[in-house]
Amino acid sequence: MAGTRRRPGRKAAKRARAPSARPRPRPKPGPRRRPARAPVAPAPSDAVLLTLSRELAEARAEDQISGALARALDAVFPGRAFSIRLVDPRTLALTTFYASGRLRPDRPGRLVLGRGAVEEAGLSAAALGAGGVRVVEREEPLFEGYEEATSVPLAVSGALYGVLSLEYARGGPGAPAEDRPLLRRVAGHAALGVRNVRSIDELTYLKTYLEELIEHANALIWAVDRDRSVIVWNAALAKLSGLAAGEVLGGEALLRAPDDERPRLAALLARSLGGERVDGVETRLIRRDGGEVRVAVNTAPIAGASGEVEGVILIGQDLTLLRSMQAAAEHAERLAAIGRLVAGVVHELNNPLTAVTMYSDVLLERFTARAQDPSDVEKLRAIKDAGQRIQRLARDLITYARPTGARTEAVDLVPAVEEAGRMAKTALKESGAALVRDGGEGPYVVEGNRPSLVQVVLALVTNAAQAVPSGAEVRVALSREDGEVVLTVADAGAGMPPEVAARAFEPFFTTRAGVGIGLGLPIVQGIVERHGGSVSLSTAAGRGTTVTVRLPARAATATELRPVGPADARQRPPGDTPTHPRLPRPPRG
Repeated sequence: MAGTRRRPGRKAAKRARAPSARPRPRPKPGPRRRPARAPVAPAPSDAVLLTLSRELAEARAEDQISGALARALDAVFPGRAFSIRLVDPRTLALTTFYASGRLRPDRPGRLVLGRGAVEEAGLSAAALGAGGVRVVEREEPLFEGYEEATSVPLAVSGALYGVLSLEYARGGPGAPAEDRPLLRRVAGHAALGVRNVRSIDELTYLKTYLEELIEHANALIWAVDRDRSVIVWNAALAKLSGLAAGEVLGGEALLRAPDDERPRLAALLARSLGGERVDGVETRLIRRDGGEVRVAVNTAPIAGASGEVEGVILIGQDLTLLRSMQAAAEHAERLAAIGRLVAGVVHELNNPLTAVTMYSDVLLERFTARAQDPSDVEKLRAIKDAGQRIQRLARDLITYARPTGARTEAVDLVPAVEEAGRMAKTALKESGAALVRDGGEGPYVVEGNRPSLVQVVLALVTNAAQAVPSGAEVRVALSREDGEVVLTVADAGAGMPPEVAARAFEPFFTTRAGVGIGLGLPIVQGIVERHGGSVSLSTAAGRGTTVTVRLPARAATATELRPVGPADARQRPPGDTPTHPRLPRPPRG
């Protein structure tokens, strides 16, 4: 049939529908994806607390802490008034107070805390009350124009370091119940910051206190580390050695000892670095001038935080004073022995010597008057001089070994020097020296025994006259210095080398054998020291010698000062004053 559309057969239709009718494979189920969330920005309070923590960690004083807290409270709690009060945890006394409002005049100055806040912080209400803190049920505002208040203590380990308070005006932002959690967070940061600053202050104070204690202690204190480098050298040790701390710190400890002492010191340090305490060890240290000082030291190991020994501390005592006391005791024993010997010798020699000197004097006068053989006259003169010399030796021994305490008075040294000069004319004439006195007219008044002081000047002038060449000068000067009268006797002689000068005040030491027995300067030293003064000697080979006597000055009225009279004029040089009454001369015949 023309124009008629033929319908396909069933098979053809099936073939035609086959490709499109095939079922499509389903995708396998995978993990379910959640929609991505936008990042959450931190709350403004977190940033403020982070900044607060950093500032508190860097703070070194309470004003820095209060400033950081004020900025944080103002940022976190806008529209509220606040106060910051810091206290001493031991006494609860107020140390810092910062307020952002105007205080009410009727509010007491005592610290006030709510009972709930006290219990939350684990504080003792009884202890707070004893320290002057009021614990109340409901807190009252401090500032004018505010009706509510809330406070949080700054507490760490049961100790109160301060209080943070917020106050609210009617209709203003915030409420105590809403703000307390965040305020507690701020208080927690602040409490740790305040405690850390207080701990640093206490450690600094303790460190400074211990440093001052060590520095100004009377004991000799020094310390070394494990490398034996000096890390402590206190003022007493610097004074004794003449070496300042800056010259010693950081240096090798063994260099402070003489070469032959270093092995012993090294062994001592090794024992202490091993943890052993060592007591009563005597050692020697070098002075700046090259001399040595003997010290007794105790050592102890210094342990570090880990318990390991990190160094050694040495605490010593200068043995100079002890040795001088021992020397003084030995000297006193020698004097006692000399005194006993002298008493017996003088007793046995006095009477025979009296007869020898007296009769030799009589015979000398007779032989001279009768123009006897000159050789016989010289022999008699030699006998007389020898007898008198033995008498002087005996008297000097008595003066040195048995010094007597004589009556003291106000003595002007000007006439005493003049009298000594007159008495020294013989010695000056024999040496051809001239006596020159320097200084003002005085008076130069001291408290002392007049004859003894004349004896001092006479002995020094006589020694100087014997030391100078013919035509030289012996200069005697008087002056005042720092509450003392200073007497100097200087000569232009040959001077003394150091080894001789070191023994100048040693008894029985003399460089003029046959002229003296070496008791002149020791006797002078004894007299001066009994008057509360001191005597020193300055000399050098080829530059002469100067002896300086220092005596305490005293004020005196004109009536107390008397000129040197006949009793003083009869005083003789050491050894020239008889110890026995002069016997009457036998009749000539």
